[in-house]
Amino acid sequence: MAITGLIGRKIGMTQVFDEKGDVHPITVLQAGPCVITQLKTATKDGYDAAQVGLVEFVKSSKVNKAMAGHFKKNNVPPARFLREFSIDAAEPIVEGEAVEGAEAGVKAGDKVLVDLFSDSKFVDVVGTSKGRGFAGVVRRHGFGGGPKSHGHMFQVQGSIGASSFPSRVFPGQRMPGHMGVDRVTVRNLRIRGIDLEENLLMVEGAVPGPKNGYVLISKAKKPPRERRGFAGSTTVDPLKASKKASAGKKK
Repeated sequence: MAITGLIGRKIGMTQVFDEKGDVHPITVLQAGPCVITQLKTATKDGYDAAQVGLVEFVKSSKVNKAMAGHFKKNNVPPARFLREFSIDAAEPIVEGEAVEGAEAGVKAGDKVLVDLFSDSKFVDVVGTSKGRGFAGVVRRHGFGGGPKSHGHMFQVQGSIGASSFPSRVFPGQRMPGHMGVDRVTVRNLRIRGIDLEENLLMVEGAVPGPKNGYVLISKAKKPPRERRGFAGSTTVDPLKASKKASAGKKK
């Protein structure tokens, strides 16, 4: 599959144990199933991309005529959540009936499943953070606050500008305000397991957003470089090696 990502949902967090007995916190993601609803080409749209929709039950009354015609054009089921993903140019070109499919290596109506990440070790996840409402500077920006003794207001921001010069507040001053509901990208989450039957993807680490929130899962753009001998049974622990060497000298 030439698509670089798909749409999913955040199920929740749990933990797994590896073969060494170490525990790893993971987030379970419902990765798809998705369907390609439209192809964007450089000749027609100015760029190459695939519009992907998450396959969910949508009432016909919830789809307007414009979107109904959009889905009917490519004979795909209606989708509530649509996003665009880039197309991997390194993938081989597959000949298809449509011109767009021949150029991109895929065609509208193709399914996008979690097996997309079978040959990947890391993924990038984009989600919308939880809304925290109106928050002060201590919670929103991590300020230290004022004195905590009696008679003081600990979480008040304090002075934000000078009186005589410049007699104004500089742009970008960190102040209380709305917190959360931001687009957050978490990069290089290690894949700990894939369930092909249930379309589940287990990644190590936290993912932004609430449970059942929509997330965009894509292949890592800049995966970390695996250093030789950094992990595995052949790796030498320097602490254990020094203790073993000192014990040998005492004998």
